[in-house]
Amino acid sequence: MISTGDLKKGLSIELDGQLYTILDWQHIKLGRGGATVRLKLRNLRTGAIVERTFDAGEKFRRVFLDRVHVMYQYRDGDQYHFMDTTTYEDIVLTEDQLGDARLYLTDNMELDIIMYEGQPISVELPEKVVLRVTYTEPGVKGDTATGGSKPATTETGLVVQVPLFVNIGDLIRINTTTGEYVERA
Repeated sequence: MISTGDLKKGLSIELDGQLYTILDWQHIKLGRGGATVRLKLRNLRTGAIVERTFDAGEKFRRVFLDRVHVMYQYRDGDQYHFMDTTTYEDIVLTEDQLGDARLYLTDNMELDIIMYEGQPISVELPEKVVLRVTYTEPGVKGDTATGGSKPATTETGLVVQVPLFVNIGDLIRINTTTGEYVERA
């Protein structure tokens, strides 16, 4: 068990029967009364981000997670197959376990699967990925006085706003945490 004073970014805890990773925390001390701690948490199973406030000194159960380095192989229906790069075992995750992370997966991509008590629960994507644009409207020079943007669909089905100069077939780099266009690759 750890208390609110021992919390830090990246730590994993169990709360209300769910596994969470701490994205951010803030200690708040008001004029009168006790101190509180505000936590920004990511649910490891669903990927949902929540903010919760706790009294200072409250205790949490710390969770130790394992990471397995894998390579994405293929999709079969709603199941996604990964190969452990050390043991060559097949690890299968469902669409529900992956959530929006499935929109960033490309063949032979290397990433980490987060395991808890021997069971895969989610994936940890690289910070940026390169995807090919499969559809976007053509951008016409002089459309806007300032920089404009348009929607583009990538090979994985992800729709992202891109600058007007991006065309079908271009490779673009996308930030996986925000889902935003970064640059042409």
